[in-house]
Order: sequence, then structure tokens, then C-alpha cells
Amino acid sequence: MAGFQTTPWRLISGILGLMCLVLMITLGMLWKFCSSCCSCQEKWIGYQCNCYFISSETKTWAESRNFCASQNSSLLQLKNGTELHFIKSSGTFYWIGLSYNKDHHAWLWEDGSALSQDLFSSLQNTNIQKCITYNPMNTFMGESCRYKNHFICCKR
Repeated sequence: MAGFQTTPWRLISGILGLMCLVLMITLGMLWKFCSSCCSCQEKWIGYQCNCYFISSETKTWAESRNFCASQNSSLLQLKNGTELHFIKSSGTFYWIGLSYNKDHHAWLWEDGSALSQDLFSSLQNTNIQKCITYNPMNTFMGESCRYKNHFICCKR
């Protein structure tokens, strides 16, 4: 009779054990997904599964592009005007990966894609001999590519 009374408790403990196992597997899978998506190397900032490097030193546009390339990244290519709202900026302008391509007569990102017309609507009036600096408060400015500025690298 005593063996019969412990059977429901064995069944309940077995079900609870199985539920714990399923929850642990689910948690492990979620942890693996999140850590692979948002793990950035030291001195890089992770945000929405991208890694950003915000320089504290200044370089020319070409030097900035080369530095980013050496880090397996590229100068920032903005997808929208609010992408960098997490950066606290004190009016600092940064080189981004936008330059004028004389062969195509257009502003192009480093990857060759065209600039979205709604991102910087007044860019058409900017001197094409200059490179673009960007402030996370959603303003941009054309400057000589030979000037030294801070820069932002991005790994997507």
C-alpha cells in the first residue's frame, strides 16, 4: 500500500524535472543567440546587434576608413537618422562612410550603395570635394577629407 501512495509524487516530480530540463535548454539557446548577436570586442559598444567603435583620436577620412577596415569593420553607414541616439554627444562631428563618387556622380556609402534621399535631404547642396561628418544629433557637414576628425566604425 505504501508503494501505491508514492506513485503520484513520483509522477509529479518527474513532470517537474522534465519542465526544468526544457526550461534550461530554452534558456541556453536564448543565451547563445543573445551572446553571439551582441558580443563586441573591448572598447566597442554593442547596440541592436551591431558593434560601434567611437574614436577618441582624430584621423583624416582615408585614415579613418583604413583603421575601420583593419578592425574588420567599416566607417558608419547610417540606416536612419536615429541609429545613434544612444551616443551622448557634445557637438562632436564624426567621419562616416559617405563620400562623393565622381564616376557615378552621386553620394555613395563605402559598400557602393546609394544614399537614401530622405536621410540627408539637403546633401545635394554640399561641396562634392568634401567628405561628410555626422553628429548624432542628426546633423551633417561637409569638410575637407584631409581634415582630422573623430570617426565611427561599425560591424553589422
